[in-house]
Amino acid sequence: MYEKYEADCPEGIECSIEKALNVLNGKWTFLIIRDLFGGTKRFGELRKSLHGISPKTLSERLKELEEKGIIHRTAYPTVPPTVEYSLTPKGESLKSIIKEMKLWGARWG
Repeated sequence: MYEKYEADCPEGIECSIEKALNVLNGKWTFLIIRDLFGGTKRFGELRKSLHGISPKTLSERLKELEEKGIIHRTAYPTVPPTVEYSLTPKGESLKSIIKEMKLWGARWG
């Protein structure tokens, strides 16, 4: 029988799992965060490492992650503009979660 995992969530209040899923929505988001665990990256570096992602999708996901406080965007006044992305402390805190998901996928996937 199915039992709600977070049965103690008051009605009308978003549960913590829903909040986490709202941040980590989709394949590309996970992969962007994973790549940034290795350190600061430029747009082109991210695009090259994320085979199959379009520039538009990458831009959208980066903007969403910045708005959610997961990544920090640094723009330098160069020609052409240089933009670098890095994880914030909030983004770094996802490392253990993503590592556990990786281990689970290796075991059960």
